[in-house]
Amino acid sequence: MLSLRHQDIQLQQAAANKQAAIRALAAGLEQQGLVEQGYVNGMLAREAQNSTFLGNGIAIPHGTTETRGLVKQTGVIVHHFPQGVDWGDGKTAYLAIGIAAKSDEHLGILKQLTKVLSADGVEQKLQQCDSADALIAILNGEAQLEPELEPGLIQLAFPATDLIQLIAVAAGMLKNRQWVTNESVADAIASGASYLGQGLWLAKTGKSVTRTALSFVTPAQAFDVDGQPVRGVLMVAACNSVHLPHLNVLAKLLYNQQADKLFSADAEKVVSLLSEELLEGNSQVFKIRNAHGLHARPGAMLVSVAKKFSANILVKNLHGDGKAVNAKSLMKVIALGVKQGHELEFTVQGDDGDQALAAIGLAIADGLGEGRA
Repeated sequence: MLSLRHQDIQLQQAAANKQAAIRALAAGLEQQGLVEQGYVNGMLAREAQNSTFLGNGIAIPHGTTETRGLVKQTGVIVHHFPQGVDWGDGKTAYLAIGIAAKSDEHLGILKQLTKVLSADGVEQKLQQCDSADALIAILNGEAQLEPELEPGLIQLAFPATDLIQLIAVAAGMLKNRQWVTNESVADAIASGASYLGQGLWLAKTGKSVTRTALSFVTPAQAFDVDGQPVRGVLMVAACNSVHLPHLNVLAKLLYNQQADKLFSADAEKVVSLLSEELLEGNSQVFKIRNAHGLHARPGAMLVSVAKKFSANILVKNLHGDGKAVNAKSLMKVIALGVKQGHELEFTVQGDDGDQALAAIGLAIADGLGEGRA
């Protein structure tokens, strides 16, 4: 696991162009004793092969496989460019992360960084950073960028006969994780729940919340309250606004009259339904054979192929957490942490979806720019 230190961070940097920025990063890696002299040539060569710009104002320059022998110790150095650096193709980098890694250790670094940096709203948070501590908190994943939500916070078919019981159970699960207190639970119960429609109710609290989290409870048997059916309660405990994208996903689910999906799903599917927009369409699984997995170069090639089609395309790593992400986002694709042998499931929705699957399969079979394995 990567852990950033103050000496890894340099704020308020300026660079005339991306080559100058890369040379500065390489010098920093060398000064930290992470690489030997000459590693800069590998970083510049990698950039010439394919841009290391990820999106969200972030670039991740790193060396080639040929210069891995110059890496003494795996690590990173981070330069913050508040005025931005032209990274080509109309893209501007405000944060550049120089990576030095032996073997496939860079995949773990990329997965950690991109998982954190792909969260909604992170670009604005990065641009507003004015201290090393603030930047370290974001890059180390200490700053909360997404709400807590996982299968252990889903309780299905609970033997409850009234709404208060369901609210208490939903709040109690969050208290067990120590994200809320007794005061929070009492506030949620006293406030009651609001009816959202289609059998779904919303309970919430903002008192004594240390970490924003969501939980979900359904009764063993549906019942009515004031003439409205109770089929499930979503609990929101918030101390910031990171849950708002999830509520937007829920709003779309309700608008499309699809709340029933929540009540018929298992715990993992409930998490998916509340976390992302799922697609209903054809799916196909492909195995990644690239020796070093989906690092920046083959990842960029995969995203480039996906972007050629108008269809919506989601991809999930069947050897990862199983969460589907937008296949047209390099940041999110790299965050999947795909290694050699991992299987990716692509789901498409749109008129040219089948053509997209065929093109993606062909590109993967051809090695995504690195030749057949």
